[in-house]
Amino acid sequence: MVRIGVGQTDMGTSISAKVQCIGCGGLVPLMDGPTHRYMESSPGCWHVYGAVLSREYSDPAFAALHRLTVDSYAVQHPGGRSPQAIQSVCVHLMSLCLVLERDVALAYATRAMGAAVRTKERFVWLAPPPSLGEITVSDVAAVSTAATHISAVRAWAESAWAAWAQYHQVVRGWLTRRI
Repeated sequence: MVRIGVGQTDMGTSISAKVQCIGCGGLVPLMDGPTHRYMESSPGCWHVYGAVLSREYSDPAFAALHRLTVDSYAVQHPGGRSPQAIQSVCVHLMSLCLVLERDVALAYATRAMGAAVRTKERFVWLAPPPSLGEITVSDVAAVSTAATHISAVRAWAESAWAAWAQYHQVVRGWLTRRI
């Protein structure tokens, strides 16, 4: 299903038409362009994600939850059954679990992801849930201040993690064995 919106803006750029992303389902610019090689998304969604990353990289006030930005995008764009896509979803879900459930530091979650990939052969395909979360990168892109950005990223991460609830026990089990 394609939804079109007219006259909306995306991080300061006037966009006349929007479509539903094939990955996350968010409303994104209708455009041609590159996408990630194994995270399935529409070109407009990949563009919006790049703009959010650019904002985080260019202003430390926006970067406070960068780890959650990357994790949320990855689990909302799971891709197919390739080894890279399987590993990506699994380690990003592990990171979300560590940060959201165990309240660990973002830097620790990043180190834990590095340790987890050393035993990546144990990861299995997790069939994506019907909905990957109500909040998407488009919602994060729509805010303008650092405080609202941080709040939106946190809500996005919680929404993305909740969407994968059927696999929470599996993810927790990986953390018990690996961390």
